[in-house]
Formats: sequence, structure tokens, C-alpha cells
Amino acid sequence: FTSLQKKLFPVYFRTQAFLVCLAAFTHPPHSFFSLTKHWYDIVPLALASVTSLLNVVEYGPRTSGIMVERVHQETRDGRKHNDMVDQSKEMQAVNRRFSRAHAMAIHLNLLTIVCTLWYGASLASRLRFEA
Repeated sequence: FTSLQKKLFPVYFRTQAFLVCLAAFTHPPHSFFSLTKHWYDIVPLALASVTSLLNVVEYGPRTSGIMVERVHQETRDGRKHNDMVDQSKEMQAVNRRFSRAHAMAIHLNLLTIVCTLWYGASLASRLRFEA
């Protein structure tokens, strides 16, 4: 699972950041320049951009690095990271760092999703259907 996660999430975070940028550059009716008329759409797009880029640049790589470090610590200790009995101080420190980095990545991802939904709701609210 760790191998899959290590390969999947960087692609997911990069795709997420790309799609947020794509949403900004395809803002109706005249691309990115239309955001000056609809300033309230800048807020969710800016927040989504910042949070997704933080995951791409900072917290995704940090979490992956700590996962590798944790595997090395498992080898040194001769036990799994989730063995709570007689866990070494080093493993406790690695687990703590992993938990913090992983929690940040999860929360940033959630914020990006919420901001994207906010932007989508804002766009949808301007749709007019006439019969």
C-alpha cells in the first residue's frame, strides 16, 4: 500500500494543482481576465491554488520522505511502525513527524476540494435557463 500511495499521491496533487490553474484560465466568458469582473471567484481559486501547491511542493514530498524514513527505522528496530509495545524513541519521533505531515496534506487536500466546490457553486449560481 505504501508503494502505491508513494506513486499515486504526487500525481494526484500535481493533477489537482493543474486543474485549479486550468479552471482559472478557462473562467467564463473571457478566460483569466474575466476574474477582474468576478472578484469573488478569485478567493476560492486563490485558496485552492495555494493549498494544492503546498501539497505539491511541501507536504506531499515531506510525507513521502518520512514514509521512507519510517521503513528504514522499522528495519533498524526490527518491528513495524504500528507496534506500540516497546517502541523506540526514534520510531516515536518518526511517527509523530509523519502524523503531522500527513494531517497537513489531508487538511490541505480537503480545503482544496472545498474551495473547488465553492468556485463551482459560484459559477453554477450564474447559470440562467430559459424555456
